[in-house]
Amino acid sequence: MDLSLVIPLFNEEESITELHSWICKTCDQQKLDFEIIFVNDGSTDKSLKVLHALAAEDSRVKVISFRRNHGKSAGLNVGFAAASGDVVITMDADLQDSPDEIPGLMKMINEEDYDLVSGWKKKRYDPLSKTIPTKFYNWATRRISKIHLHDFNCGLKAYKNEVIKAVNVQGEMHRYIPVLAKNAGFTKIGEKVVQHQARKYGSTKFGLSRFINGPLDLLTLAFVSKFSKRPMHFFGLYGTLMFVIGFLAAFYIGAEKIIALQLGHKARLITENPFFYISLTTMMIGSQLFLAGFIAELIIRNSNKPVEYTVEERINFES
Repeated sequence: MDLSLVIPLFNEEESITELHSWICKTCDQQKLDFEIIFVNDGSTDKSLKVLHALAAEDSRVKVISFRRNHGKSAGLNVGFAAASGDVVITMDADLQDSPDEIPGLMKMINEEDYDLVSGWKKKRYDPLSKTIPTKFYNWATRRISKIHLHDFNCGLKAYKNEVIKAVNVQGEMHRYIPVLAKNAGFTKIGEKVVQHQARKYGSTKFGLSRFINGPLDLLTLAFVSKFSKRPMHFFGLYGTLMFVIGFLAAFYIGAEKIIALQLGHKARLITENPFFYISLTTMMIGSQLFLAGFIAELIIRNSNKPVEYTVEERINFES
């Protein structure tokens, strides 16, 4: 199969049929063998009913439906697992991503041999309340990941099939799939300027929480990228360093008291010295960090259970 389109959606009943027609028109013009995998993320409107009708009419439409809302990352994760096309393209279901970009994205994967191509919505139709934080997150992600993309969070991306099988998109890490791909060893990552459509139906499904979750996920990714396989290298290093500093400080305070007594000088009680408690606290924190690293190592070596989602039904998939 030439192409798999993975489209997670939540309450997009107005746009699904139009998006399907647009995709089919573009792909049929290119004579592509393709499939469209819609992942219904627990929609509460008539989205699932619309998907049922499309799947009944077109066998190329495949549907995975969650019993409840799990988030975009979960939708992409199960969609990636089900995709069988040589090239996999993701896009949002709200018609803000243009299917007319499909041929150009595929060309960059097939002919220019990119592992991943990310869309860049150079001209956006979003309010400033969304574009300004997005610019900051993109700048921070570039600095941390060393991947020079302008728009990490663009939903319109193309991948080689082997890339999407190698990444595990959990939490809200869909914003940072290029970083996950790079960590998996896929370093040829490109960018293509794509058209951004103004929202035609409904309203955005992402609230203010993304402004909090975005930076937290970025910090998590920065740590996990470097220490996920060896947490003791982080916790053990800083834990040992803090314990040694605290121990040396306590030793110095005790030695100072003994020397003062030997010289016949009056010396206050060690417990009256505030630095004694600071040194004890430093040693305790160091011990806790060391134990955290040790426990993390045990968890990594004994936990390989995949994340499971409550899938209600799968349509047009071979059993």
